Amino acid sequence: MPYTIHFISLGCAKNVVNCEQMMALCRDAGHTLRETPEGADAAVVNTCGFLSSANEEAIENILRMSALKTAGQLKKIIVTGCMPQRYQAEIRQELPEVDGILGTGSYKQIVEAVEAVMGGEIYERYDDIHAPVDEFGRALTTPEHYAYLRIAEGCDNWCAFCIIPKLRGRYRSRPMAGVLAEAKELAAGGVRELIVVAQDITRYGTDWDGQHHLAELLEELCKLDFHWIRLHYLYPDQMDSRLIDVIAREPKILKYLDIPLQHCNDGILRHMNRRGDKAYIEDLLDTLRGRIPGLVLRTSIITGLPGEGEAEFEELCQFLWDQRMPRAGVFPYSPEEGTPAAQMERVDTEEAERRAELVVDIQSRIMDEWNESLLGETLEVLCEGFDGQSMSYVGRSYAESPDIDGKIYFSSEREIKAGSFVPVRITGAMDGELTGELAEEE
Repeated sequence: MPYTIHFISLGCAKNVVNCEQMMALCRDAGHTLRETPEGADAAVVNTCGFLSSANEEAIENILRMSALKTAGQLKKIIVTGCMPQRYQAEIRQELPEVDGILGTGSYKQIVEAVEAVMGGEIYERYDDIHAPVDEFGRALTTPEHYAYLRIAEGCDNWCAFCIIPKLRGRYRSRPMAGVLAEAKELAAGGVRELIVVAQDITRYGTDWDGQHHLAELLEELCKLDFHWIRLHYLYPDQMDSRLIDVIAREPKILKYLDIPLQHCNDGILRHMNRRGDKAYIEDLLDTLRGRIPGLVLRTSIITGLPGEGEAEFEELCQFLWDQRMPRAGVFPYSPEEGTPAAQMERVDTEEAERRAELVVDIQSRIMDEWNESLLGETLEVLCEGFDGQSMSYVGRSYAESPDIDGKIYFSSEREIKAGSFVPVRITGAMDGELTGELAEEE
């Protein structure tokens, strides 16, 4: 019997891919995907469990679905992903309104779960999180002009503050043939910007033979009909010379690199099981900037990590001023149950949050300086549509990743279709956003 199903995806781009895969499985099984939960037979909440705040967001969404269920506007609730994988013993007891549960190794069982709960069963399944990555289709939820391409699952870095290896399993690279086949489908479907993602894309292929294969994969992707190829996330200790050469050489690969550093102090890096030290990081960033003109660096920073005193924090602030990376996500340290760092002595939560605010202020000033340096420049912009509030077109250049960075708002006397690449002259900068006007095309 066919059912109507509403999907909610929480967390990162990798979760988006998992949700799209489940949607495709349900669609191909004859069920109907519904944009709103009201009136649906079932709602699937695909959760993140990386941080306490992500768990809170997941619970809020589950309770929102529960209220609809109580009101008779929704029949069943299924929870999938990282949160149930992390809290297997608690979720059934704490959230009795949930009818079905799938861990991170069980996404492919979504059709079975839907049909079971609609038949009145309570369904719960946790399969092997270390199994090879399943290859199946997707129902894209992103705008037609961009899509994510996940090339691996899991993580082998075992950073002391991170729970992800326990939720997602060991690092498993997808077979290159499967990755390229999916990429060809995306290109044929009109995707112009391909965003390559994994917990650590630089490790791609190392689980096969100990060798890095990301450079090889990128060379093949560049042969396909994409205009832009964007890379998320490149761990600094795995970036080799061949990879840097490919990034520098291939025009389709955007000169935008997301390299999560977390900190710069040698002692903290050691305690957090991060490979490399401050000198290595500085040399790497110098090399990248020297090889890749116009490079935009994005990173992530954690304040209040175990071992961070005032001296270490001042060192971090000075490092950020010196490096002037225009893009950064800043997070106060959250001690996550089950991680080694949670057992270490640390600054209190309020102090970690205060330090995060100070770093955000530093990064805001760095970003403003960088944005102001663009005034008068003409950038290639991917138009994402017309914004009725600002009465202007909105888009992104190579320096802005979707749902992470800011936007570029620009005027045009002619109609610009979403998914088009156009030259935009930058005329203003404010609050992390840029404004401009369509440049005359030669």
